[in-house]
Amino acid sequence: MRTTKYSLISIKFLILLLLGLFPSLKAQENQRKSPNFIIIFADDLGYGDLGVFGNPSINTPHLDRMAFEGQKWTNFYAAASVCTPSRAALLTGRLPVRSGMASNETRVLFPNSKNGLPSYEITLAEQLKKAGYTTAAIGKWHLGHKEEFLPTNNGFDSYFGIPYSNDMDRVDNTMDYWEFWRQPDDSIKTEYFNVPLLRDTKIIERPANQNTITKRYSEEAVNFVNNINEDPFFLYLAHNLPHIPLFASKDFLGKSKRGLYGDVVEEIDNGVGRIITALREQGLEENTIIVFTSDNGPWLPFENNGGSAGPLRAGKGTTWEGGVREPTIFWGPGLIQKGVVQDLGSTMDIFSTFSQLAGVAVPSDRIIDGIDLSETLLNGMPSTRKSVLYYRGTNLFAARLGDFKAHFITQGAYGAFGEREVHEPPLLFNLAFDAGEHFNIADKHPAIISEIRELVKEHQKNLVKGKDQLVDRE
Repeated sequence: MRTTKYSLISIKFLILLLLGLFPSLKAQENQRKSPNFIIIFADDLGYGDLGVFGNPSINTPHLDRMAFEGQKWTNFYAAASVCTPSRAALLTGRLPVRSGMASNETRVLFPNSKNGLPSYEITLAEQLKKAGYTTAAIGKWHLGHKEEFLPTNNGFDSYFGIPYSNDMDRVDNTMDYWEFWRQPDDSIKTEYFNVPLLRDTKIIERPANQNTITKRYSEEAVNFVNNINEDPFFLYLAHNLPHIPLFASKDFLGKSKRGLYGDVVEEIDNGVGRIITALREQGLEENTIIVFTSDNGPWLPFENNGGSAGPLRAGKGTTWEGGVREPTIFWGPGLIQKGVVQDLGSTMDIFSTFSQLAGVAVPSDRIIDGIDLSETLLNGMPSTRKSVLYYRGTNLFAARLGDFKAHFITQGAYGAFGEREVHEPPLLFNLAFDAGEHFNIADKHPAIISEIRELVKEHQKNLVKGKDQLVDRE
């Protein structure tokens, strides 16, 4: 019997299908849908705390692989150097000074704070709900602990997590805060922090057992992926750690060369691997984008219990690079163009980018500070972000334009760690040559300083600061 050209093609198709070299029908179907999104947000993770970003002691194979399969961003910024304003910026795409989620009186929300994210702000979850997304928040919220401010009133279908920082609600207040943390690690117990664990709006555990909190967050994320329906989804996984106090489950405790801090980061990395495995088992990996980053830099006063900013200067609480430049990875093997991206990006850009990819118009009734990075992610085009503004509270301390950064004001992380200093002329650094901000070149480039001043002037022209939502306490 003669074999026709068409039968040969059919046989070849069958062989490829059997060998697993041809995309599954499910994968093809997924590619026609709106992409799924996962944001994994670490707390106080330093620029130099991942293997792929140069750490020699912390083993992060899953995040390293994400970077090799996706995009590693080397100039990606949080919008603030502390928790609450940084998270507000991520979820709204706006500088926190616009929403009142930044303050010169107190830097973050506390368990006795009255307010939270204002209802007029539009979160990324609310954006994506417009396109039919199923949404879930897991982990640290820190945008208001009262029911009206919780994730389920901000576009998320469900919530499982601790509503603020894991060092709050400290039971023993006989010691000064900093004195308390000078105790040995094995003296710090999870029951010393009466933080609540919530399911949606109900407390299900108090104090939350932080020994297993990272593990349980990852398990919750895996269960979400395994039980998702046919709708596209947005999962926001915000780990409470490696913010102090540091705790790890028994499978990771004492395993890292970097000590307890390394144990915590390695457990977070393991959870990332479990999420990716779940995506692959569900046939969702080719239509899902994961971004991994951090809310701010390492909390350096805690020494070995804080992270590393790598080559960058200073850490959390400051507007030096170590406070706000974050280790960032975008992964999506069916969507993301592989490579190392040295262009500028911001956590605020995620709002505009995911809105664009989901086919949802960015709100036109307010200033959105994020930009659309989709062409960079999908096609490897240069980022259109050319500048970064560095706020501390409601004051602009520094600005970056291209490779150059001007500091108008500098200050240490907290009161005891450096005085506020106004610079006139501003300090100027070329971050392409001097990422550690060691060599002030202001006297050599007055024209660049003038350009940066114009950038700031243009920004401030339309700036309306929101009412301070952090200062009021009960």
